[in-house]
Amino acid sequence: MRKIDLCSSSEGTEVILATSSDEKHPPENIIDGNPETFWTTTGMFPQEFIICFHKHVRIERLVIQSYFVRTLRIEKSTSKEPIDFEPWIERDLVHKEGQLQNEEIMTQDGHATHLRFIIISAFDHFASVHSVSAEGLAVSNLS
Repeated sequence: MRKIDLCSSSEGTEVILATSSDEKHPPENIIDGNPETFWTTTGMFPQEFIICFHKHVRIERLVIQSYFVRTLRIEKSTSKEPIDFEPWIERDLVHKEGQLQNEEIMTQDGHATHLRFIIISAFDHFASVHSVSAEGLAVSNLS
């Protein structure tokens, strides 16, 4: 089996919830594969978004490109619906003025149907997520 970017919208993955939305920078931009687009928060924290894979996947590596994110928590669920999330990864990111944060995470126990990304705090009033990619394998369809 070949490893693919499980977070690609071309794989059927969707952003099914986001706590803020700006019509110029919608949450779908996180997984559209275009490096020029992004999702932006609208101020207060925490902010979150949920990615739905529509299948069971095994994630081996995550890459998150963002700007101004200080603390990021990622929770995962293996339920058919976006419920029963469990804590998975929490990171404090480094901010470098004028550069995207490029956080690469090698994962353990990466079985999921949904991922919830929670931006707990930021270095500014607003933060942006430019892309999330998840390298891994589709294990099975949801039944």
